[in-house]
Amino acid sequence: MERRNSQRTRTEGGGAAAQGGKDEANGAVKAVPYDWPYDGALVPVQTALLVIDMQHDFCGKGGYIDRMGYDLSVTARAIEPIRRVLDAVRRVPGFTVIYSREGHRPDLADLPPIKRWRSALAGAEIGSEGPCGRILVRGEPGWQIVDRLTPAEGEIVLDKPGKGSFYATDLDLILRTRGIRKLVLTGITTDVGVQTTLREANDRGYECVVLEDCTGATDVGNHIAALKMITMQGGVFGALSDSDRLIAALLRLELGASEAGVESQSVAKAAAEGLPLGQPIGSGERGG
Repeated sequence: MERRNSQRTRTEGGGAAAQGGKDEANGAVKAVPYDWPYDGALVPVQTALLVIDMQHDFCGKGGYIDRMGYDLSVTARAIEPIRRVLDAVRRVPGFTVIYSREGHRPDLADLPPIKRWRSALAGAEIGSEGPCGRILVRGEPGWQIVDRLTPAEGEIVLDKPGKGSFYATDLDLILRTRGIRKLVLTGITTDVGVQTTLREANDRGYECVVLEDCTGATDVGNHIAALKMITMQGGVFGALSDSDRLIAALLRLELGASEAGVESQSVAKAAAEGLPLGQPIGSGERGG
């Protein structure tokens, strides 16, 4: 029943698609179970891209995930798609980019004993020495964001001691101060950091879309399950899309802004030259 409902929503173009090409011009992103955002208008100044925990410890050789023996390819898969999304977003004026990094104080005063115990049980005790320095400790090489996704000047970086990006951070304050209501979620891992942040954002009233190819988990089954949870019940936590579809929407916005700029320049030139508004430049006689 859920799948049938999702297919019907997609076919009918739930949300944005129901209004046709007008919403595509506004930058609506093709997504499941509805085109995102639901009101059909992707407004850059009201939108933020979250890049969650793309750190060496989670997708680099010798880091936390690697020390636990997981296949790094299933988390590192997100790097290149996120890089492409960042390139596109950075060309759109007003779009906010926010990174998060999970890690603990060097004295581990913010590390709950149970979290430390679980990490030791998994073979990678937080705070212990490893090939990338002390595991998940702030300031260490493993804690840093991977080189290919280095934050640009002016982009926000949040340090958090937990899984979710809202816990013990000022993320909510930053978003509300900037008037941001829509979030594009990327990063790792799908079933932990991304899923926790998504649920926290949903409860706070933010409208979210997760980009599938810009996420990854240590277990493929968990990755798939976490994504499925998003789209249940008509999008209980938001919508699901991918990097290509978001980039296509951003290009439409960029093209629309460019065409609007050309039209404004044409009108200004026509007025300066005495042409009637709406008459192509170079046609007819000049007024005056």
